[in-house]
Amino acid sequence: MVRLQRSPLSRRIVITGTTRGLGQALAEELRQRGHLVAGCGTSAAPPEQVDVADPNQVEQWARAVLAKWQAPPDLLINSAGITTDPDPIWAQPPEALARVLRVNVAGVHNVLRAFLPAMVELQQGVIINISSDWGRSGAPMVAPYCTSKWAVEGLTACLALELPTGMAAVSLDPGTINTDMLRFTFGPGAEEYPSPESWRARAADFVLSLGPQHNGQALTIWS
Repeated sequence: MVRLQRSPLSRRIVITGTTRGLGQALAEELRQRGHLVAGCGTSAAPPEQVDVADPNQVEQWARAVLAKWQAPPDLLINSAGITTDPDPIWAQPPEALARVLRVNVAGVHNVLRAFLPAMVELQQGVIINISSDWGRSGAPMVAPYCTSKWAVEGLTACLALELPTGMAAVSLDPGTINTDMLRFTFGPGAEEYPSPESWRARAADFVLSLGPQHNGQALTIWS
């Protein structure tokens, strides 16, 4: 089998949600460090233009990535996520909740289904599902988002029990970072928090340090 040439120290890394926010910042940092990064997002150019809520789009993208690399990813990072307008739960329209769950929860499942079989076959690799402090506590006015991240925590805990020895699945709270999503939710108060640019190096160090010994853990980068 012919494999794509890479540095002995580089890794194959898949990240969703790389057209903005934390996913974009982390992907850029990892590429600058010499890793092979396959990213996707709804506003990317084809073939990286992928809506993770659509299993057909995810499967097509995954097939292209696996064919190019001729190997599964070493790191699989589910970073794509959306939120709703800040409102009490009783004022949230049904479609708003449904869309958040499709992207933030079903989207994670779609990506796992597309990439995990190849990883499990070799019994190696780390899966990082980006969660939130709000997936471990909660907050007013953002119940759909919190609900989705609680689901990601539960999904990850179950996945960790199903993986073979040598692999790991972790949920990862990136900390409160001044992204477009946080500004949408917090307004001017978001400016009090670190920027993605100041977060990305620490985040890259963190995700690259994870291994089988971390399986099942709920971790936090920045507190």
